Formats: sequence, C-alpha cells, structure tokens
Amino acid sequence: MLHGCTQSPDDFARGTRMNEAAEKAGFLVAYPEQSRAHNIQSCWNWFRPEDQARDRGEPGILAGIARDLLEEFGLADGRAFVAGLSAGGAMAAIMVDAYPDLFAAAGVHSGLPSGAASDVVSAFAAMRGEGNARPRPRPRQTPVIVFHGMADATVAPVNGDRLVIGSGIETRHEGNGRTWSRLVGSDGSELWRVERAGHASFPKRDDD
Repeated sequence: MLHGCTQSPDDFARGTRMNEAAEKAGFLVAYPEQSRAHNIQSCWNWFRPEDQARDRGEPGILAGIARDLLEEFGLADGRAFVAGLSAGGAMAAIMVDAYPDLFAAAGVHSGLPSGAASDVVSAFAAMRGEGNARPRPRPRQTPVIVFHGMADATVAPVNGDRLVIGSGIETRHEGNGRTWSRLVGSDGSELWRVERAGHASFPKRDDD
C-alpha cells in the first residue's frame, strides 16, 4: 500500500482501513514509507526516469519488500498485490508494469500511468492532463482497477482513462448517495469514474 504526498503510512492505514479489510480476508499489508530526505513532500518519485524501471530506484526497493514478505511468510508466487493513492497510485502503476511476474493485480486511486512524466515540469503537465501519455504495453495481462473522481482538480480525470488499455463496456451505477460509471477494458482492467468526487476522495454518503 503506497501512500500519497504528505501522508505517512499511519495516515494511509487509518484512511483506507485496509488493516481491517486484510484481517477479514487473511492478507498481510505492508506500508512502505517515503522519507522527506528523498522527496520534500513525501511523494513517491514516479516522475523520474530512474524511478520508473525494473530493479532500479524506488521500484527496486519496493519489489524487494514484496519479495521478502513472500519468502518470510511462505506465501505462494502470484499472491502479491500493489495499490496506491495519488503519487502512490502512480507508483503502483509503475510497479505492476515493471513486475508483472511479481504482482497479480494493482489498484490505482487518483493516479497516473507509468511513463507519464520524466521530470517535475512534465509531472505537473501530466497531472493537468496535458500530453499524450499512454500506458506502456504490459508483458502479460495484469488486472488493474482504477478509481478516479471526476471533480479531481489535482490529477486530471483523463489520467484514469489512460491507465486502461483498449475500449470496453461501460455501465452506470447509483447507490449510497453516489453516482459512478464502471468501464471494463479489453485487457480486463477496470476504470471507476466517480461523479463529484475530488482528488483522492469520494463524496460523503448521506448517512456518514
């Protein structure tokens, strides 16, 4: 689980309640922490070329953590998953593209596709939805589920579109005070577009 900018692993664990979900489902959860020494806002450096490739930079470190956990707890190959929020979502997209043999699936919330930027300037442009960054071809089909708020003013919703390869079938849904669409792409990935939701958040339900 990869936190967003300015977050700590504790913030992320509390906000996602992933520990509770993992306990019910029988999963282990790791919350790597980005230090301010490596990014002043505690963001994962998804926009730097040296942190976008297999066995290099931050992807190499994060993959090492996953492999160590699989070995330590005797977990089967193909049972590791990666998910992230905002900058963490962008890094999760890099991880699943770089390590299709390690991660069985990925979740990306309010993130961007791997290769969307090559420096800070192009990162902000990509976040605004500028350019034509497309997902890199994956060595094999690895499921990715993408969530993006349509009122996201920090990372343009078009970045959610760019994470799903090919066309697909889209359906609309309503429930619990929310309206959203679900697109299933030709590669098996899913894109959930949530109306009125801002960056890294969903609108509160009427009974919240």
